[in-house]
Amino acid sequence: MYLKINQQKPEPKKVEKAVEVLKNGGIIIYPTDTIYGLGCNIFNKKAIEKIYRIKKRAKNKPMSIICPDLKEVAKYAIIQNYAYRLIKKTLPGPYTFILKARQETPKTILAKNKTIGIRIPDNQICLDLASKLGNPIISTSLNISGEAVLTNPEKLSKEMANKIDLIIDAGVLPDIPSSVIDLSNQNPIVLREGKGDLSLFSS
Repeated sequence: MYLKINQQKPEPKKVEKAVEVLKNGGIIIYPTDTIYGLGCNIFNKKAIEKIYRIKKRAKNKPMSIICPDLKEVAKYAIIQNYAYRLIKKTLPGPYTFILKARQETPKTILAKNKTIGIRIPDNQICLDLASKLGNPIISTSLNISGEAVLTNPEKLSKEMANKIDLIIDAGVLPDIPSSVIDLSNQNPIVLREGKGDLSLFSS
C-alpha cells in the first residue's frame, strides 16, 4: 500500500492509518530528514526479524530507533549530562546518537555492549508516527545490506516491495545518511560522517 503524506503538515487520518499498520505488526517505509527508513514497532519481535530478513542483515548489527522527543529517549537510554546538552542542542536533526541502553529496551535491538542508537529526525511524519504509536519505531536504511541506499521507493524490486506493508512516498530523497555519534562514554566519538554539522562534537 502506497500513501502520500504531507511532510510539513501530516494529515492526522493518514498518520493514523500508518500507525495501525505498525500496531498490527506491519513493516513500513517512511521518509526522514536524511534518507528513507525501514521500520516497525520496537516491541514486535517478529516484525524486527522480518526486517533483518528483508535487508539480509546480520543479527549482530543492531538497528536504531526513532523517538518523538527527549522524554521518550530517556525511557530507553541513559543520557549523561554532557550528552544531554549536545542532544538538546542538535535534535531534532540528522544525527544518530549511540547511548547506553536501559533495561526497558528490547534485547532484540541492543548492541553487544548494551548500547542503542537513537534518532529524533527533523521530519514531522516520523515524529507523529512515534508519538501516536506510543513507543519508538525501528529505523534502518532502505537497502539490502552492503548495497546502495534506495532514495526512491518506486525503484524497489517487486520482491522487496511485496514484503512491505506500507510505503509512505515522499518522492526522491538525497542519499546522505545521518551522522552517527557515540555518546556512551565521556567524550563524543564520530563513528560515521553523514549529514549535519560535525564540528559541534569536536573537543
